[in-house]
Amino acid sequence: MNGFDLIAHCLKAEGVTWMACFPANPLIEAAAKVDIRPIVFRQERGGINAADGFSRQTLGKQVGVFAAQDGPGVENSFGGIAQAWGEGVPLLFLPQGAGTDKYSIAPNFSAVRNYEKITKLALSIDDVTKTAREMRRAFHAIRQGRPGPALVEMQRDVLSQEVPENAMHYEASKPMKYAPNRNDVKDAVAQLLSARHPVIWAGQGVLYADATAQLMTLAELMQIPVITTMEGKSAFPDDHPLALGSANRTAPKGVYRWLGLSDTFFAVGSSLTRTSFGQDVPDGKFMIQSTVSPEDINKDYEIDLGLVGDAKLTLEMMIDEVKAQVGEAGRPRNDELLSMITQTRREWLEDWMPILTSDEAPVNPYRVVHEINRAVDHDNTVLTHDAGNPRDQIMPFYKASKTPLSYIGWGKTTHLGFGIPLMIGAKLADPSKFCMNFMGDLAFGHTGTEIETAVRAEVPITTLVINNRTMGGYDTKMPTAMEKFGAGNQGGDYAGMAMALGAKGIHVDNAEGIGPAIAEAQKANDNGEVVVIEVATRQDTRFSQYPELLKQEK
Repeated sequence: MNGFDLIAHCLKAEGVTWMACFPANPLIEAAAKVDIRPIVFRQERGGINAADGFSRQTLGKQVGVFAAQDGPGVENSFGGIAQAWGEGVPLLFLPQGAGTDKYSIAPNFSAVRNYEKITKLALSIDDVTKTAREMRRAFHAIRQGRPGPALVEMQRDVLSQEVPENAMHYEASKPMKYAPNRNDVKDAVAQLLSARHPVIWAGQGVLYADATAQLMTLAELMQIPVITTMEGKSAFPDDHPLALGSANRTAPKGVYRWLGLSDTFFAVGSSLTRTSFGQDVPDGKFMIQSTVSPEDINKDYEIDLGLVGDAKLTLEMMIDEVKAQVGEAGRPRNDELLSMITQTRREWLEDWMPILTSDEAPVNPYRVVHEINRAVDHDNTVLTHDAGNPRDQIMPFYKASKTPLSYIGWGKTTHLGFGIPLMIGAKLADPSKFCMNFMGDLAFGHTGTEIETAVRAEVPITTLVINNRTMGGYDTKMPTAMEKFGAGNQGGDYAGMAMALGAKGIHVDNAEGIGPAIAEAQKANDNGEVVVIEVATRQDTRFSQYPELLKQEK
């Protein structure tokens, strides 16, 4: 058994069943020999994005893996790994190294040196006897604290050597969970109970901790409304009486109202990272932050009380403390609060329902979102957006169900085209679900050929492309370039392209056709077909934004 064979056995021990890859890499053959399915993507980023989606959908319990060749394979992988780093996704990257005789000698690309800033651990195996040890270190790093990618570079001359029998032993790593200080939990609960307008800010950490039930219990016991982050969308059901919606840079009106109104802010499972694609928290609040990563505390905000630990353990401790302070039943139902939430939502939908139900032609993208909401079974669907306007258009309005991971939100780093391979990974993780990506035509141009990967790998997903034949919103960002040269205008027959790649293509040019097209796609997916729905739309730069509410009087 050589080093590549041993790595394949390590992956097997860690529960890996498939591996995204782009040849050539000897690990591909070694993995296949132990029944780990290799899926070759059209380009490196697509493979990484699929592994990323798989890890998200399994809550990191199964880790997505990507293997690449040395040189250009490693160079082309940077964007995908950077995305996983920015979004906090557990991922293992296994590039081949050029060999110790060429390592770090120009122009050979040093994976470790170039990736160490965007991975939790980046190491190179320079001794075949260290193979099992380095793999254990990598999986340990992936699973502890804030999720993120790790890199193990496999030097071709080293890993081609036979492994001594005494260096073959491998045991899978185990996640270690820890809880915050009990006195800090007591203080946090007391502060929330004494606050006039508290609000909960639920991040992706709630999903990774599998803590939706605990979050709902705490919110109900304390009668506190809940905002979810982009990555945390589906961590709290959107139809819950205490739900305010998700805080993308667009959001339901209730998100803005309570961000402005709140005097105590409790972030749970959130890094509280400032991003141009999310909402900043206004000043003047008592800030409580629960996170698995101590580095997140006092990073972008001054935190009054930090709770370092697993989100589920933290919420369970807080539930016990609430019961200790106010009784087993918690606080009585706050009808005034619930009425305010309902009224705010009603006002918001009154503003938007004419747009959501408009019959205008070409179709506006909000009508597409409305039809998606009407057409899918939310409990049995996994949906994601792509970058740009589609994210900003769908995030406020799509109803995340009571089923966690029914929506995969993302956006701290906004790589166009992420949604297609993400859905491939999500479908591999949860084959019983209807998996659909909502994207623009510009995004489809980045990774559209991965539709062929889905066809070849027999992963039946649906992609809905809104085709407005231009880069949405860029006529205001580069008006001269657009007017004089049409710089951002582009087009194509995406349904036709899908058919050329072996998928089912459906073209829709009116609002009435959207629902039937989605129904047709669901049936086709059930029959094993990959589907692309292309909807001819108009550009729409209206967004659900209410910044004036961030400055309201408390």
